[in-house]
Amino acid sequence: MTKLMVAEYFVAVGDGLMRALRERPTALERWPGGVRDGMRLATGPGDRNADAFYQKRVLKGAPDYLETATITFPSGRSADEICPTELAVPIWCAHMGTLTFHPWPVRRADVDRPDELRIDLDPQPGTTFADVQRVAEVARELLTDLGMRGFAKTSGNRGIHIFLRIEPRWDFVDVRHAAIAFGRELEKRDGGVTTNWWKEERGERIFVDFNQNSRDRTIASAYSLRPLPGAPVSTPMTWAELAEIKDPRDFNLFTVPERMADGDAWAEIDDVAHSLDPLLALWNEHPVELNYPPDYPKMPGEPPRVQPSKKVAEHWDAEGNRIEP
Repeated sequence: MTKLMVAEYFVAVGDGLMRALRERPTALERWPGGVRDGMRLATGPGDRNADAFYQKRVLKGAPDYLETATITFPSGRSADEICPTELAVPIWCAHMGTLTFHPWPVRRADVDRPDELRIDLDPQPGTTFADVQRVAEVARELLTDLGMRGFAKTSGNRGIHIFLRIEPRWDFVDVRHAAIAFGRELEKRDGGVTTNWWKEERGERIFVDFNQNSRDRTIASAYSLRPLPGAPVSTPMTWAELAEIKDPRDFNLFTVPERMADGDAWAEIDDVAHSLDPLLALWNEHPVELNYPPDYPKMPGEPPRVQPSKKVAEHWDAEGNRIEP
């Protein structure tokens, strides 16, 4: 597969891809040397020997038609990030070795108030794609009971993502709390679901990764390619389709363009923007904070950032701060 094939793929799925990216600050997952066995994606700024990396700032020498949006990281630092406004932008990104787009859940008109709630169903070791499909259907039923309409896609790997547009009235903390409340409600309905942040506590269950709604946490966009054998695609599905598929790898660079002849399964995603009030009401019934990602500053009400198996109770105060000996 060549860069030209990737660019042609982005053209073929352009309507759906731009529906996912338009006006959103977007980080690029770049593989400038291609993808081969043994190649590795950088896991942090100090990982200098990796073959691929996340591009969070606009590249020098970017074309004049490429527009930007200024975003603020949890550290308080800011950056100008690519903000796609036309299909020429992802095509240029393909030339720069981009396979996967990671858009923020905001539009550049208001980069501090998300317009999207993202439910990431992450299979843990010992679970199957069929398990994720089952939990996704329970999630759909829960959304229906809440008066919300979600749109599902494969992750391009083993998981499933459910997105829904929301009114841009709440900050990232509120949206994250809504995701935690959704996950907790899902746990009540399916014993194969967990919101436990620590891997040692998850077991063979589907993890609802609520932290994907934290500031500067992103999920592969709809129609993004994934750097895996066969070039699988994070593919939007109808709920009926999602229940029937056997192998998400069947949806890839070669097969997904054919689906666009029948339109985008997410064509109606912008038709309704939901209120978060029902989920925030659930949060307020049990407003117990969960851990933030490890690179975040300590957040209000957050429990101790130590694996439960390594925690010694007398080393921590009631607010989760470590007591130095």
